[in-house]
Amino acid sequence: MPSKIETFRAMVAKNPSNALAHFGLANEAMKEGFWEEARAHYELYLAGHDDEGNAYGRLAEAYERLGRNDEARAMLYKGIEAAKRFGHPGMADELEMRLDELA
Repeated sequence: MPSKIETFRAMVAKNPSNALAHFGLANEAMKEGFWEEARAHYELYLAGHDDEGNAYGRLAEAYERLGRNDEARAMLYKGIEAAKRFGHPGMADELEMRLDELA
């Protein structure tokens, strides 16, 4: 039986335009500590999907794990903007707290 990450890799390989498969793969890659793979698939997800803020926060974490804090901050700002646009003030506050901690 394939692992979750292998399942998502197969889904992405079969249908590279499936934004949700990229998101699922990115989440599994984060769990496994594959930061660069996670970063790449969060970016592909965000390129094809209007996220409400969550994926930006996850992408920021991947950037942080890669030591790319400037890019992490940029993603947190985008996540805050998206969360506010979609009416998620709690998520915006959480992302703002992370931004303060990263500074």
